[in-house]
Parts: sequence; C-alpha cells; structure tokens
Amino acid sequence: MTAPAAEHMLALACPPDDVTAVHEFLAGVWEHEPTVSAEDRMALELAIVELTSNVIEHGSRPSGISCELRLEIGDERFQALLSDDGVAATVDTEAAGLPDDLAESGRGLALVRMVVDDLRYERVADRNRWTVRRDRH
Repeated sequence: MTAPAAEHMLALACPPDDVTAVHEFLAGVWEHEPTVSAEDRMALELAIVELTSNVIEHGSRPSGISCELRLEIGDERFQALLSDDGVAATVDTEAAGLPDDLAESGRGLALVRMVVDDLRYERVADRNRWTVRRDRH
C-alpha cells in the first residue's frame, strides 16, 4: 500500500503576485520534500513556472487573474493542478509543439510537454483547470 501524497498549496492574485511567488513556493516545497530528485525538481519547476507564466500572460482579464496551485508529491508520481478564473483557453495540449527558431513566443506548452508525462486542460464552469503529471525518475 502506498502512502498518501503530500499536498502543497499556493494561492495567487495577479497583480500583485507574479511568477516569483511560484519560484518561492517551490523552493519551500523542496525543503519539505528531500526525496524529490534534482532531475524531478528541475522538470517540475520548469513545467509549473512555464504553465503559470502562460496562464498569467494569456488568461488574465483587465482586472487580473486569481490562481490556485496544488502540488501533490507521491511515492511514484507528482501531480500539479493549476486552477484559474481567467478567460477560457483555446489550446490543444496534445498538439503543442515548438515553433521555428526565429519565433518570439509559442514555446511554453511544448516545453511543459517535454518534461512531464501528461498535460491536460479543461474548462469547468468559469474556471480553467490545468493538470500536469510526472512519474518519479
């Protein structure tokens, strides 16, 4: 029987919060979760920071955006759920690919997909729900 996943939560209101709060949150998580390997830490940090940055940049309304991040640390996998009250995303997470070398944007979801095992998006009522899963390495 596996132990229940440890949960870590962060609430953001942007503005005034920004992606710096996510970096600080994750630094605190790693202090409390010493069994997470350096490889998994780097991959999760890239995925979560990139995803949160995209949500803040592309989903924000003129009044801002509120987000909730829940990170579950399990024995075999990690799962992050990012929920926000921004505008509905029009994105196909399965089709996210890298743009050409000269493009100035468009790499975010492709980078996330490169370092996780699963990336999902759904609109539930008036909220966006992004789910990232990564197996332990």
